[in-house]
Amino acid sequence: MTDNSNGLVKKIKGFFQKDSAAGMMLLYSTILALIVANSPLYEWYHHLLELHISIGVGDLVIDESVHHWINDGLMAIFFLLVGLEIKRELKYGELSTVQSALLPAVAAVGGAALPALIFWGFNAGTGYMDGWAIPMATDIAFVIGIVALLGSRVPVWAKVFVTAIAVVDDLIAVLVIAFFYTESISMVALGVGGLCLLVLMLFNYRGVNKISPYMIIGFIMWWAVLKSGVHATIAGVMLGFVMPASRGWSLERLKEYAQEGFDLFKQAEDEDMPVTKEQALHHMEETVEHAESPLHRLEHKLHFSVYFLIMPIFAFANAGVIFDPEVMGHAFVSTLTWGIAIGLFVGKQIGILGFTWILTKLGFTDLADNKETWKVVYGVALLAGIGFTMSLFIANLSFEAGSEVLEFGKVGILIGSLASGLLGYYFLSRRPDYGADTQQPYDVPEGSEATS
Repeated sequence: MTDNSNGLVKKIKGFFQKDSAAGMMLLYSTILALIVANSPLYEWYHHLLELHISIGVGDLVIDESVHHWINDGLMAIFFLLVGLEIKRELKYGELSTVQSALLPAVAAVGGAALPALIFWGFNAGTGYMDGWAIPMATDIAFVIGIVALLGSRVPVWAKVFVTAIAVVDDLIAVLVIAFFYTESISMVALGVGGLCLLVLMLFNYRGVNKISPYMIIGFIMWWAVLKSGVHATIAGVMLGFVMPASRGWSLERLKEYAQEGFDLFKQAEDEDMPVTKEQALHHMEETVEHAESPLHRLEHKLHFSVYFLIMPIFAFANAGVIFDPEVMGHAFVSTLTWGIAIGLFVGKQIGILGFTWILTKLGFTDLADNKETWKVVYGVALLAGIGFTMSLFIANLSFEAGSEVLEFGKVGILIGSLASGLLGYYFLSRRPDYGADTQQPYDVPEGSEATS
């Protein structure tokens, strides 16, 4: 029994360590939501999401349904991670220089603009135009999950390329939500949020290295932004942007402090002094804390909970489309459904591939201009049409909860994302498996796998 339990634990740990695990969890949650929404469990599902939870005292109370807490509360944590990832990429990653950022940034802009234009073409003059931003999004967890399943059929440079596109795509989505999905603003609440942001910036300036002060003020900022009318998830992004991305101590100071801790621990061991040993352990913990920036520490802390709890919960709460024959009949003849589906499936691939091609032909990139490279770029562009999580999020901002119109939007998202994911996987899976790829991003010289 013990051996079986240990084997099961190892399998579970092995699953969560896979790069594809986050995408698989999203897929399982979506399937579960669809099953529950179309079974006798629907009433329980609906009742659970509509339960109200209140926190606060007196006039400072937030009373929202479970559904709203998921979309406005838990997703603020998701957007906090998005903010951290964007800042990391801008400071240290593929977006840290103009040259490295140019290609994925331009490709992402093309991949956002074309779907919005296609949506406009289908829905101009209708009552559906509030949903224009729905097909602009890319779900990074699903995309990275599929890329991980494909292994070395997708070269390293392409993995970096699609990740950078997804980060820029998230930044575009954040800006769209901030500027276009705010109906009315309470200046008092927004002022409180702005004051909190100034305090957070002061923490950063003064080199505050502990995460807890940022999180406490960040929570107050989230509350204020929620009350202001601006979507509360913006507070999560802003908190991510102000987290320090540099170590508080120099490498030399870290070495000295670590040596002091080691000497203290050795002394405690030799002299059997429990109090000194405890001090030594605290000394070492502080060394580790200062060895990594608050941004990196928080990013590591949030990664598991966001990708394996928050996003699956969001998918379960929002992907439950009811396959009612009458509703489906209306959905399949609705310009809203097809504006989203075709925007994701056609707009994304044309936008990313087209803008990448233009930039390459103009000589602004190091991307190898050959047949095999363009096959990979096309496969990546297809996968970027998986809008899912972010598209569902924007759909909930665009249309009234529980409305038939929102159901049409969800159907369009599922169709466009499914078609993009399946065709993208099929297209890239037909490439030969070349094994480990050692080429640098966007640098695929003659004679490499891209020309073999």
